[in-house]
Amino acid sequence: MYRPAHFRPGDEAAAFEAIDAWPLALLVTEGLEATHVPLLRDGDGLAGHIAKPNPHWQQTLDGAPALAVFGGPSAYVSPGFYATKAEHGRVVPTWNYVAVHVRGRLRWLHGADEKRAIVRRLTDRFEAGEAKPWSIDDAPADYVEAMLGGIVGVRLTIERIEAQFKLSQNRTEDDRSGVELGLAAREDSGSRAIARLMRRHFPFEG
Repeated sequence: MYRPAHFRPGDEAAAFEAIDAWPLALLVTEGLEATHVPLLRDGDGLAGHIAKPNPHWQQTLDGAPALAVFGGPSAYVSPGFYATKAEHGRVVPTWNYVAVHVRGRLRWLHGADEKRAIVRRLTDRFEAGEAKPWSIDDAPADYVEAMLGGIVGVRLTIERIEAQFKLSQNRTEDDRSGVELGLAAREDSGSRAIARLMRRHFPFEG
């Protein structure tokens, strides 16, 4: 990942926070095999599962290097947001975003207990905000067993993490405040999420 120094979050905790907030990853291995899969932190790694008919696991050996790409919110930044546009006009469009790259080694999991544990963690995490959270225990046991037979677990042991939080850090305070206000006024969720992140990391009076 190309990461100019001013766009780096500064610590690994911010990268993990982003992974927790936006867990859908693009899992990429050699041969340009790629699968979209939610991954949760699991000790020194990340864990999830893919469909058994997906050839990805058959074409990638245990221990193979892999890259998990997590994409957070993003938003187009108009030059019109910058205070410096009125001063000198030397401004251009850009894009603000959050991204995390995790590199490591893959292991495919086939045991029913391993897969059940992964499914339970995923459902417990994502059902937590529902009015009536669904549990794996709510489904008939034979149905769950059949469903587990249709997936392959995956675990990525983390070797390196690279994160980029591009939030107009390279602009003046006036320009940043203009971007935050401009994005906050939009209707789309990506713009508003980036505006909230900018306000959190670079608070200003306004």
